Amino acid sequence: MSPFLTRTLPRLFALIAIMVGLGIGLLRYLEKPTFTPLTASSVPAELADEIAAVNSAFALAQTTAGVASVPEADALTLARRLSLALTGAPPSLEEIRRIEALPAGADPVQAWLDYLFADRRFADYLAERFGRAFVGVETGPFLVYRRRRLVTWLGDQLAANRPYDELVRQLIAAEGLWTSHPETNFITVSVMQGGGGPDETRLAARTSRAFLGVSLDCMQCHDDKFGDRWKQQDFHQLAAFFAQADTSITGVRDKSAIEYETRYLGEKDLTRVTPRVPYSPGLSPDGGSRREQLARWVTHPENTAFARVTANRTWALLFGRPLSEPVDDIPLDGPFPAGLEELAKGFIESGYDVQRLIRVIAGSDPFRRESRSGDEAAPVTAEQEATWTAFPVTPLRPEQVAGSIIQAGTLQALDGSTHILQKLRRFGETRDFVKRYGDRGEDEFAEESGTIPQRLLLMNGKLVHERTKPNPVMNSSTRLANLAPSAAAALDAAFLAVLSRYPNEKERSHFAPLLAGLKKKERERALADLYWSLINSTEFSWNR
Repeated sequence: MSPFLTRTLPRLFALIAIMVGLGIGLLRYLEKPTFTPLTASSVPAELADEIAAVNSAFALAQTTAGVASVPEADALTLARRLSLALTGAPPSLEEIRRIEALPAGADPVQAWLDYLFADRRFADYLAERFGRAFVGVETGPFLVYRRRRLVTWLGDQLAANRPYDELVRQLIAAEGLWTSHPETNFITVSVMQGGGGPDETRLAARTSRAFLGVSLDCMQCHDDKFGDRWKQQDFHQLAAFFAQADTSITGVRDKSAIEYETRYLGEKDLTRVTPRVPYSPGLSPDGGSRREQLARWVTHPENTAFARVTANRTWALLFGRPLSEPVDDIPLDGPFPAGLEELAKGFIESGYDVQRLIRVIAGSDPFRRESRSGDEAAPVTAEQEATWTAFPVTPLRPEQVAGSIIQAGTLQALDGSTHILQKLRRFGETRDFVKRYGDRGEDEFAEESGTIPQRLLLMNGKLVHERTKPNPVMNSSTRLANLAPSAAAALDAAFLAVLSRYPNEKERSHFAPLLAGLKKKERERALADLYWSLINSTEFSWNR
C-alpha cells in the first residue's frame, strides 16, 4: 500500500465513522424515541409551603390591582426560560426529546432543574453572572488580579451548592495569593494601577451594592441630597473596614497598623475614620479582623438586606428583569414589591441555599405564566407584565444570543461533557460575537431594544453564516436535510432546535410545501435558509 493511502485511509474511515454516528444520533432526535428518562420530579414537599407563600403575596397584589393572569406556559417554553437563564443557551433537540419523554404528572420545571443543576454549565454560567456583580467585567491590575480564577472558584462553590453566606464571607475576609486563593481577587481587583494597596472606597461601594443592595457609593463625596438617611460618614466608615487590607509578595494580608483617613466635604484636614456599619450596629460581632467582623455583619441572618438583594438578583437572572429596580439599589426600609420579603425569608431559613432559591422562584406562578394571552384581540398589557400576571418579554443578553445560535446549529447538547475542542470553539465564537454585538457589562438588566448593528450582525455576521451554511459534519440544518424521513419531520426539528417549539399551523402550511419534493442540494439550501430565517425572527432574540 502506498504511503499516501496509509495516511489517508485511517482518516477516511474515521470521517465515515463520525458521519455514521452523527446520522444515527440524529435519527434518535427526529421522532420521540425512548430516552433514559429525566427524574420524574414533583415540587418537593419542603418547598410547597414556601412557594405557596410567594404565590399568595403575588395573588394579593394582583387582586388589589384588578389584573387577570394569563394561562400557564407549556413545558418546552419553561425549559427554554430555565436553560437560557442558567446556562446561557436554549435546550438542544436532544434535550427537548428528554423533556417530552417525561411521564404524565411530572413537574417539568423541577425535573429540568434536577438536570441543569447536575451539569457544570449551570455553575459556570451563574458564576459569570454573579462575578459581574462582585468584581465587574474589567481585567483589572494584571500582576495581582486574575478574574478567570475568581469566576472558576465561584463556579466550584455553586456546583457544590455551598451556602451563599459562607461564600460571601470568604470573599470579604479573603487572605492569601490571588493565584492559589482565588477568592482574594475580590480584594485585589481594586488595587490601583501604578502602585498602592487595595482601594477601600471601591471595595465599600462594591460591598454595599452587591451584598446589601444599598447604593452608599453615592455618599462618597457628600450627604444624601434626596433624603436624610445616608451621610458621607456612613460610606467612609464602611470603607474603613477595608483599610488594613494590603498586598505584598505573600498575597493579601491585614496590617493592623494601617488606619483610614479621609477629607470630608467642607473640611480642610484629614479625619481618621473608625470602622462602623451604616445600620443595625447591634448585629456587628466582635473578634477577628475588621474584614471578618464586616463579613459576619453583612451575612447576619437578621441583616435581611443581604438575603433581599440576592433574591432580587436571582429573580432578575430568571426573568431578565428584577422585582425591585435597580437590581442593586433596594430601599432599606421598603416599600418592597410583592414576593420579595417572602423570598428573602425563605432564603435565610434554607441556610442561604441558592439552588433552593432558584427552585422556589421557578416554581412560582409568575415564572410559569405565558408571555402571550392566546387571544390576538386582547394582547398582554404593560399592567399584566408589571404585576407579573404575564411573563415579561425581555431581550436576551449578548452571550445568550450567541449561545442560542451555536446550540441551534448542534443537535446534541453542548453540555459539561462536551469535548474540549467543541468547548474551545464555542468560547471563541461567543467571545467574538459578543464583542461585535455589544456587551452590557455590569448593567445586565437595563431596558434596551435591539440596535441596527445588532440586527445586521444576525443577518450577515460570520457566526450565523458558519452555523447555518450547508455543512454535513458541523451543522444541524444540513444533517436534517439529509437524514430527516420527511419534510414535516425536518420542519418540526428545525423549529424545535432554533425556537424550542413546534411550528404553528400557519407556519406549517407555509414552509412544508417549500420543503417537499426537493433534491438533496436543494433541500440543504432550503433548510439553511429556514434556519437563517428563524434566527433572524424577533422571537429568537427575546425570552418569551
